[in-house]
Amino acid sequence: MGGMTAAAETTPTPHPDARHEHWLSTRPRLVVASGFMLFLELALIRWTGSNIVHLSYFTNFVLLGSFLGIGLGFLRVGRTTRQPYYSPIVLAALVLVVLLFPVTVDRQTEGVLYWTSLSASGPPPWLILPVVFAAAAIVLMGPAELVGRCFPELDRLEAYRYDLIGSLTGIGLFTALSFLSAPPVVWGAVAAVAYAVLLWPRRFWARVALLVPSLVVVGALAVETLTAGALWSPYYKVTYVRGYWNDVPLMNIDVNGIPHQQATPARNRLEWERQYALPYERSAAAGRLDDVLIVGAGSGTDVSIALSKGARRVDAVEIDPKLLELGRSHHPDRPYDDPRVTTHVTDGRAFLERTSDKYDLILFALPDSLTLVSGASSLRLESYLFTQQAMEAARDHLKPGGSFSMYNYYRESWLVDRLAATMQAAFGHKPCVDIVSETGQQAVITAGLTSDAQRCGGEWAGATAETPPPTGDDRPFLYLKDRTIPEIYLITLGLILIVSMLAVRAVAGPYTRMRPYTDLFLLGVAFLLLETKSVTGFALLFGTTWVVNAIVFAGVLVAVLAAVEVTRRFRVPPLPVMYGVLLAGLLLAWLVPNSWLLGLPLPLRAVVAVVVAFLPIFAANVVFAKRFADSADGTVAFGANLLGAMVGGCLEYLALVVGYQALLIVAGVVYLGAFALLPRTARVG
Repeated sequence: MGGMTAAAETTPTPHPDARHEHWLSTRPRLVVASGFMLFLELALIRWTGSNIVHLSYFTNFVLLGSFLGIGLGFLRVGRTTRQPYYSPIVLAALVLVVLLFPVTVDRQTEGVLYWTSLSASGPPPWLILPVVFAAAAIVLMGPAELVGRCFPELDRLEAYRYDLIGSLTGIGLFTALSFLSAPPVVWGAVAAVAYAVLLWPRRFWARVALLVPSLVVVGALAVETLTAGALWSPYYKVTYVRGYWNDVPLMNIDVNGIPHQQATPARNRLEWERQYALPYERSAAAGRLDDVLIVGAGSGTDVSIALSKGARRVDAVEIDPKLLELGRSHHPDRPYDDPRVTTHVTDGRAFLERTSDKYDLILFALPDSLTLVSGASSLRLESYLFTQQAMEAARDHLKPGGSFSMYNYYRESWLVDRLAATMQAAFGHKPCVDIVSETGQQAVITAGLTSDAQRCGGEWAGATAETPPPTGDDRPFLYLKDRTIPEIYLITLGLILIVSMLAVRAVAGPYTRMRPYTDLFLLGVAFLLLETKSVTGFALLFGTTWVVNAIVFAGVLVAVLAAVEVTRRFRVPPLPVMYGVLLAGLLLAWLVPNSWLLGLPLPLRAVVAVVVAFLPIFAANVVFAKRFADSADGTVAFGANLLGAMVGGCLEYLALVVGYQALLIVAGVVYLGAFALLPRTARVG
């Protein structure tokens, strides 16, 4: 794409793998293999993150491993005639290791992601992250090798076309299973069937060698499904336990192995923790709560408290449908059965941008997602809730005399001050800041629409010289104190790049094979940066929900497919001209601010956002398709492009320092480098 996949308008002499007989003809086999490749990548990211909590915060480490494996798979084409039976075997080993040695995260380390205290168990990150990275690479190398073997049997762009159709099919299947809340045993069954379809051998013992690891995967995932009693939402593995504590009914909810929520009666929660009462005590509107908005409604305790405080209408916003379902079915107070409550399964920031309603109280109730947006290295599901622009949006939805409040266990005093300073910048006056407990910095921060609309117990001292500035939509990294890349990222990314260089040399031979395709390597680097900017931009404009994420990824593939079809069917301008269109598209994306897009009506916002985001993606893939179609060795060129995508995934962490908008500049510089390295013969025609 941009490239990320592709393949030649002239058919080269088939290598030995191309002559391997298969019961499926080339085109359907290519669709199945590429669809399986993307499905397996998404399933690995999703499942490993639910059991190894480090990977909830480092989702793109599995993505980087996948890119490495796919690149290596293509580079292996022509170097061996053996079938990649190693892929299901390593997948089975990975599943067993993850289930036998699950990990809960140590979030006592200060950094961009860890911010509350919880003890750790299981293998340390320096051990388990490399293991999962390497295993993901080896597992994905198998389907990629099968995809690559189809390319020499077709014209390059025709192979690219069917590869993209397969990728769209893989995304569609995984999205459908997410919608149906299918457990991982279903994902494992899909993988087992795909392996059988693609690798079914003639010899009996070879069949046994294929079936045994597939059955291990399905069996282990079935045991996990039955013993954990988990609900699989699009974001988490959700487990819950109902019981009593001192005769008080309660339900404890864990997500991805971390204690997350507790559903208890409102009266008991108010007795146990003062933070739940303070938003109402600090609001001058507490006596007339006609309309209340609760973002992060979860299993319903905050909603129940609002009702007990006299709210006449409550909009309950929750991003995870399973948490909402648990609250509807099992909360002791049954708050979601109350006719005064309307539930909304969506992202909180997106709801604020879309609704025209006004509220007496807006409450951000412990919105801690414990996971990242898929496809972005550092964007949490709730990142856009804590920016200055988000608090301004909340302010704009308050009635006269209304107030806005948030509470959580912030752990660091500078984090409390940062949020209070952000609220001060948005509202124009100091908020009320209540430190409920010094342990864990349990705090409540409240601001009235005016200073008269709030009743502070004491004056907040204000931000100090050590307090970081408010976060914004371009750098929404609330938990990153300094403008830097945390050391844990730098070390891990450095190790990933070293391992990748050694793996490429060991599997593909000398780097001189890829030297003629350095420009294609750079196209892969730049495209991943462009894709990251699209994912994060659409998350801001339309919500960080899994549906938006799936649509964006599918939209990127559709744009790539459109570029391929245009290149196949029409005479497109020479590459220098298309590079000019590409750079113009990047300039347009740079000049159109997200703040302006957010001010547009939703239908118009969608149209403009699609044009702005996908114009450079389309142009980049026309460039890639034209260049790739004329490459002398399609599989090596394709592998170089995918390895570039892996490096682009590492450079994505620059956003922590420069922001997401500046990734467009980095991508533009890399594209200029690709143009400078373009062979002279490719500059015409």
